[in-house]
Parts: sequence; structure tokens; C-alpha cells
Amino acid sequence: MDSFLNFLNSIVSKCNDILWSYVLIAVLILAGIYFTIKSGFVQFRCIGEMFRLLGEGASNSNLEKEKPVSSFQAFCMSTASRVGTGNLAGVAIAITLGGPGAVFWMWMLALIGSASGFVESTLAQIYKIKDKHGYRGGPAYYMEKALHKRWLGVIFSILITISFGLVFNSVQANTISFAFEEAFGMSRFTVGIILAVATGIIIFGGVKRIANATSIIVPVMAVAYVILALFITIKNITAVPQVLSLIFKNAFGINQAVGGAMGTAMLMGIKRGLFSNEAGMGSAPNAAATADVTHPVKQGFIQALGVFTDTILICSCTAFIVLLSGVYTNTNLEGIKVTQAALTTQVGSWGNIFIAVAIFLFAFSSLIGNYYYGETNIEFMSKNKIWLILYRVAVCFMIFFGCIAKIQLVWDMADLFMGSMALINLVAIFKLNGIAFAALKDYLKQKKEGKDPVFTADVIPGIEGAECWEKNNIKEVV
Repeated sequence: MDSFLNFLNSIVSKCNDILWSYVLIAVLILAGIYFTIKSGFVQFRCIGEMFRLLGEGASNSNLEKEKPVSSFQAFCMSTASRVGTGNLAGVAIAITLGGPGAVFWMWMLALIGSASGFVESTLAQIYKIKDKHGYRGGPAYYMEKALHKRWLGVIFSILITISFGLVFNSVQANTISFAFEEAFGMSRFTVGIILAVATGIIIFGGVKRIANATSIIVPVMAVAYVILALFITIKNITAVPQVLSLIFKNAFGINQAVGGAMGTAMLMGIKRGLFSNEAGMGSAPNAAATADVTHPVKQGFIQALGVFTDTILICSCTAFIVLLSGVYTNTNLEGIKVTQAALTTQVGSWGNIFIAVAIFLFAFSSLIGNYYYGETNIEFMSKNKIWLILYRVAVCFMIFFGCIAKIQLVWDMADLFMGSMALINLVAIFKLNGIAFAALKDYLKQKKEGKDPVFTADVIPGIEGAECWEKNNIKEVV
């Protein structure tokens, strides 16, 4: 049995190396560049509109259970999944393995990847469906409705449910348990029980409770972390030019290029950036579809901004904390320990406790966001509520299990599943991108006319399956 597991592990590991080191990175970058050019650099020329819509969505958010999910709450749900332990540990790993130049390539990936995020989230809005809780949708839904390939949607649903809903939640829970064991001396078993119960209370309450929880947790954790990073940056303001110079020199420097370090920095920055912001992977559209907006492009804009929030803002905070401290050169430290050591050198011993609390907020919100991705895809595959109840129980169990155990093979398979689902989604959005850009053209046309854009399906000739946007249903959306 052990020999079989070792053999299986080696196969999965090799597949992951090929998929993540070559195929997926190349496809995601090419897709991001293609969508950026085809959209006329939408993520840059419409950045002001993105912030305006986010502010508008925040002011219109509500916590009433019977009210639909707002655009801001949908943004927080997707950000909850994006912003996890990878923002604290993943950035540190990229810097220690790829050097400071990895930060630059993380930035570049976010800048082009946000165009992919815009396309997939706009499509999720166009092809969403209405249910008793409000709206739901995502890649599986536009694969069925627009591509007429339900079987492909089912494959995607299985992959995202297993990787995000179950295994990645174990990974996040595992990180929380180790952080609390280190900072507070709590047993990992106790942490597992508390996490499983707390998650169960939220996820058994439905999508509205999930939206409410993330709309509270995400802003709090993000603002607190950004404030701390700004404090450390201001404290070391004279060293900031040197840090920026270090990032750019290591990204493009002659010595780095000759020594091969430039390639390492690029590879590590791009890989960690992809893991962090998930642009084009097909995860965030599941949250984007829940929003109650008057035009699909509105949520496409807001979700594109989510890519910037994750990488340009949160990941940059970690990068500056690590680089300003200089601890990344210590070969005895790795992962989250680099971030902990960096923070301790800047703010004292309480930095360990802060990181533990930050990890809890970042990772706990990810548990909730990841869970919802599975829920909406479970509902795509079957209307039978028993499957949803079994899934919720399985999520709570995997969170507890993740706190007390570590099975590398399971995590490696989750990486393989996530990479596979990303490729499936990229093929779908490449085929359907014309619909997203037709919606963008309609939105910008209405804005130019001084209107608050309202979408109806008939503005895109030949479109099928956009049931929520048909004229006879539009009152339900507005």
C-alpha cells in the first residue's frame, strides 16, 4: 500500500510540476495579455469607475436576511477566498526562493490578470440564475448555458468543490492551528473543534449569512494589516527607495539575468501571484454571480478591482514588511516564520500574536469563501438538498481534520484539481469573451450618455441563456 501511495504521489507531483511551472502559467499570462489588449486596457482606463462602484456597493450593503447580496458583499466573498495565508506566507516564500525581484512579477501578473478577472466575472453575472436566496452562478453555469456543455460544467463543479471546498479548507485550518499553537500554546485539537463549530454556524445559515460574515471580517482584517504595513513603512521611510530599487534591480538586473536568478524571480513571483489572486481560475465568478446589480459589467469591474486588492495592496504589505526587515536572507527561516520574524523585528514580540490573529482572520474568511464556491457548484450538479447537507458536514470535518493532520498527497491532488479547473475555465472564457466585451461596450455607451447603465439581453444579438436579463425578468434585477 505504501509503495502504491509513493508511486501515486510521484505521478501527481510530476503532473503538478508540468502544469504549474509551464502550462498554466503560460496560458494565464497569454490570456491576461490578450484580454487586456482586446478590452483596450479596461483595468486601467476604468479604474476610477471601479472604485466608484465599490463605494456605491458598500453604501448600499445591508445585513437583512431577506435582502439580496450587494455588489460589495459579493466582492468581500471573493476577496475572503483570495486573501488567505498565501498573502502572509506565500509572499515570503516567493521572496526567499526567488529574491526581491519576485515582488515585481507578482505586480505584473495582477495588472494583466485583472482583465481575465473582469471577463470571467462579467460572464458569471450574465449567465447567473435566480433562486430562493437571490442569485447564483459561475463557470459551470456559463459552460452549460452559453457553451451548451453541461458535462464540462459538471467536471468543473467536481474539481472546484473538492479543491476549494474540502482540501484547501484543510490547508487553511492547518495554518491557523499551527499559528495558535505557537502564539498561545493552544492544542491543535481544540483549535480544530472551535474552527469546525464556528464555520458550521455560518455555512448552515446560507449565502446571506456568508455574505454578511465576510463583509465584516474582510474589511477589518485588510484595514488592520494595511495600517500596520504603513506604520512600518513610515518608520523606515528612508529605506523605502532602497527597497524599491532592490525589487526592480532583482527583477531586471544584468547579474540576475546572467546568473539565472531573473528567471527564478519571475517564476516564483508569477506562481505565487496566481495562487493568491486567482485571476482567470474560475473561483471568484461564483461569488460575483450572487450580486444584485443593474448591469453585469458593474460586478466585472468590482471583481477586477479584487485582483488589485489582493496583490497590489495586501501582498505588497507583506513584501514591504519582509524586505524592510532584511530577514528574508536568513536561510533558517521559511514560509510564515519569515513574516513573523520580520514583523517582530519591527514592532517587538507582540508581532507573533498579531500574525496569529491576522492568520486567523485571513484564513477563517477563506474557509467561508471557499465553502461557498463548493455550495454553488453542488447546487449546479443536483437540486437534492441532501447533497448540500452532506457537503456542509464534510467541510466541517475537513476543517477539523486539517487542524490535526497533514497529508501531502491530498494537498498535491488539490493543486492538480485546481490547475485542471483553471484550464477548463480559461478555454470557456476565451470562447465567450466576445459576449463580455459586448456587454462592456454597452455599459460604456450608456455611461457616455449620462445614464446609470441597465442591461438587457437583447443588446447582444444571438445571446442565449441569460434568463435573468431578459426584458420580462429585468424588474427582478433592477
